Amino acid sequence: MIQIIPAIDLMDGSCVRLKQGQFENNKKYSKSPLEKAMEWESKGFERLHIVDLDGAKYGSASNIKIVEEICRKTGMIVDYGGGVRTSEDIDKLFSIGISYLNIGSIAVIKPHLLRQWMDTYGPEKFILAADVREENIAINGWQKTTGMTIFELIETFINDGLKQVMCTDISRDGMLKGISTKLYRKLKRRYPKLNIIASGGVTSIDDIYGLEKEKVDGVIVGKALLEGVIKPEILNKFQLKK
Repeated sequence: MIQIIPAIDLMDGSCVRLKQGQFENNKKYSKSPLEKAMEWESKGFERLHIVDLDGAKYGSASNIKIVEEICRKTGMIVDYGGGVRTSEDIDKLFSIGISYLNIGSIAVIKPHLLRQWMDTYGPEKFILAADVREENIAINGWQKTTGMTIFELIETFINDGLKQVMCTDISRDGMLKGISTKLYRKLKRRYPKLNIIASGGVTSIDDIYGLEKEKVDGVIVGKALLEGVIKPEILNKFQLKK
């Protein structure tokens, strides 16, 4: 069954959501990141996706204390992305309880580094974070679109033990206009052995059913949960386990 993964985006220590990856187009939520994480855990969610927007923008892991508090005070499996650039960042994040690291920009700019990290820490500890506009990869907090497609990026690491790919359709992210099922269908059919996680635009339970039909492994749900468009009770419909 598909795994539903709630998301928290961090900016200046607060829980926010962007529209289409635009940093200036953000909405701040009243509950703290920890309060929101604990609320979702109480509803039965077992995994949490954290995006450190400050880290992604400025190129260094930020908001570490908040992330550490979430790891310490909840029992959720946490994956983290945003600004991971060095082995020191990785050591610190794993030491505070992060289960998986999402690597995006570095995978494009310095692919040898991701290969080195996969070899050192194990490929199962990393998620290739592919943020796309019309299937072309965007980097540096979605601020720069490259000429590389998501398929070319995956091929770069497919023989290095790559296990998981998280693909975010930036044009849909935070817009509540539905998910790009066609894109994830294409990814899953081309790479059936990879764990494919969809992100961006989930608006209804039908979006999730559609992804499950295509055998997509996981889906990030951010704004739809924060805004109450989708109720946390949706989890009960899928009877999810780790």
